[in-house]
Amino acid sequence: MKIEVLGRGRVKCNLLHQMVLETLRKLGRDAEVIKTTDIRKLPEYGIWLTPGLVLDGDVKMAGRILTDEELEQWLS
Repeated sequence: MKIEVLGRGRVKCNLLHQMVLETLRKLGRDAEVIKTTDIRKLPEYGIWLTPGLVLDGDVKMAGRILTDEELEQWLS
C-alpha cells in the first residue's frame, strides 16, 4: 500500500502524517508513507484544501482531519 499525505507541512498535515504512522503501527501493517509538502503536487490530485490523503493513487479526503475510526477503516 502506498499512502501519501499532502499538505504545506503545517500543523494539520503533520498531525495527519503522525496519525497514519500510528494507525499503521497499531494495525501491524506495512506501507510506503510519503509526506509531500510541495504544493505544486496538490492540483495533480485535484486537492485544493489541505491536508489531503491519497491511498494507492485514490484521493480519500482533503481539507479535514479524519477520525481514528475512519483512518483505521481505510488502512485495514
